[in-house]
Amino acid sequence: MDKRSLLNEKISEFEKEIGYTFKNKDNAVLALTHSSYANENKHEKVQSNERLEFLGDAVLNIVISESIYTRHSELAEGDMTKVRANIVCEATLIKCSENLHIGDYLLLGKGEELTGGRSRISILSDAFEAIIGAIYIDGGMDKAREFIFRNMHHIIEDAVKGTLFLDFKTQLQEMVQKGNDCRIVYEIIDEKGPDHNKVFVTQVKVNNEVMGSGTGKSKKEAEQNAAKSAIEKLNKNK
Repeated sequence: MDKRSLLNEKISEFEKEIGYTFKNKDNAVLALTHSSYANENKHEKVQSNERLEFLGDAVLNIVISESIYTRHSELAEGDMTKVRANIVCEATLIKCSENLHIGDYLLLGKGEELTGGRSRISILSDAFEAIIGAIYIDGGMDKAREFIFRNMHHIIEDAVKGTLFLDFKTQLQEMVQKGNDCRIVYEIIDEKGPDHNKVFVTQVKVNNEVMGSGTGKSKKEAEQNAAKSAIEKLNKNK
């Protein structure tokens, strides 16, 4: 099977996963193309999903803003702003992305693949927004809105009720500190790569016990990934 056939098969599986069939398959391919893949294939004039991510971010914000405004007249402007910020934060976007197994379909460069790009928070959250942008371009606002509500309706309601965790670090803190005096510490244990493309490796300790580790292009992202790893470990041990 040639490269194009493999890609077509991958896109077909991706469409089934997200519940949307693209009229123009190139929109789907672009949504899944990370900048690392585009950079490695410049000779083929491959573009990345960054512009679609920009568009998807705008579409997501207007859809969520409209939903909060029309469905929750009891909320004041300041409360609406807080709710929206909680809904469109990185932690919720990656949760949506993981539910759809987006990481399995991404087109990544070899280096990004080797450093865990398929599970990297920033890549997955950006890809989710790029998919929203691609659906908007391909099928219009109504289709984009359907996709957003299908994947985020429970997140919207949890945010309004105040029961939505803001991020993995907050979630970990909530999990380990219920009724206990626990100390959570994040430590950078390694730095890889050149200064312009550095990858940080962080571990998180709970009461001096290592509970998880993670990597990221920033210290903040590495800490979030470490917290996510710790949460997964705690859930397995329940």
